[in-house]
Amino acid sequence: MPGDPNCPLCGGLGYLRQDLPIDHPDFGKVIICTCRQAEVSRLVHQRLFMLSNLEALQNLTFETFKPRGRVGLGEQQAASLERAFNSAQQFASQLNGWLLLMGDFGCGKTHLAAAAANRAVELGVPTLFITAPDLLDWLRFSYGSTETSYEERFEEIRDAELLVLDDFGTQNATAWAQEKLFQILNYRYINRRATLITTNQSLDEIEPRLRSRIQDPELVTVCKIVAPDFRNPADDTGHHELSSLGLHVQQTFSNFNLRQAEGLKREETQSLETAFKAAQQYAEHPTGWLVLTGGFGSGKTHLAAAIGNYRAGLGFPPFFVVVPDLLDHLRATFSPNSNTSYDKIFEEVRSTQLLILDDLSTQSATPWAKEKLSQILNYRYNAELPTVITTADKLDSLDPRLRSRMLDTRICRVCGITSPFFKGPYRGTPEKKPARVPRGNR
Repeated sequence: MPGDPNCPLCGGLGYLRQDLPIDHPDFGKVIICTCRQAEVSRLVHQRLFMLSNLEALQNLTFETFKPRGRVGLGEQQAASLERAFNSAQQFASQLNGWLLLMGDFGCGKTHLAAAAANRAVELGVPTLFITAPDLLDWLRFSYGSTETSYEERFEEIRDAELLVLDDFGTQNATAWAQEKLFQILNYRYINRRATLITTNQSLDEIEPRLRSRIQDPELVTVCKIVAPDFRNPADDTGHHELSSLGLHVQQTFSNFNLRQAEGLKREETQSLETAFKAAQQYAEHPTGWLVLTGGFGSGKTHLAAAIGNYRAGLGFPPFFVVVPDLLDHLRATFSPNSNTSYDKIFEEVRSTQLLILDDLSTQSATPWAKEKLSQILNYRYNAELPTVITTADKLDSLDPRLRSRMLDTRICRVCGITSPFFKGPYRGTPEKKPARVPRGNR
């Protein structure tokens, strides 16, 4: 490629020979003239960009990413996005170690991964961006390819200066696929090659050999994004679709009208007031367990929902679920047509920051259901994770394993509402008095 014909250094040749002593190791070598360097850099960048597999993602950059998410996102969700954004920027500038971005579909992890890859290409770093399923297809197709052998393709992926592996965990988990992924990532782990991985799996779902490497804190930075799907603004919890306060969104502390309890016995009114105050205190500082017992219509679900709505308003949405619905969902995951794995839902329920279980009853539960509930609550008991439970059953009728944990006053407070059914802890929006009309406008 010729240079600038008006260049005073090379006269249009595009290269120079350095004036060096004959014994210098660079004597006789040509160097690119400054008049060509910009064009050479452009061509190198173009080639790197083509090799990186980023053509469809070239607009996914750090500049086009909203570090705090959309307006109205909760503080916890926005903070997780910002941490991931800062970690991705730092990784792209240093390309040191591994970065693992975890989160549900649409939370922004692919955008951040592509932004890091685009930044690396801008810096002249050979980069390969590929989804896990595509990576495996590349290897499968290379067996019959006349252009590139399997060995060449495998080495290309394994030795990439920066490998960005998107959607890890969505691949077909055959024994062959697991082995190929392990070979590639194990090689990069041993040789400390810069690697960025995105996944919507929990760590427990990842193949044990890879999980042990991903959990190496000396090499791997893990960022979990709890923001909701950007493509579905209606989902603002960051949780599985099973979790929903939607039907209870209007049940708050402000419209739990204690005056509806007029006419009750003194001890019944006191039980309602005690539960109300306990729920308010728990909403402010959710630690340990709070168990609300009482008959149907006594107000316990309203108070549990009020806790959830209060925490969601602070940007910390809980996982709110009715127990029968939870068990039905867990059973449904065993269907061949299910889009969600049993392990994924089970893990989120048992380890979520605040779990609200409404309508717990084990009287008619099957042994399988009792065992699942026991596993979830036993895990949360041992980890002392904040948990709210409502039940119409008396504690004596519950599974002994659950009852023993609810009776542990070190972490659990039980509030029994003894008032009978009455209309209305919630009646909708409180009635407003008619506005006073100025005398002159009557």
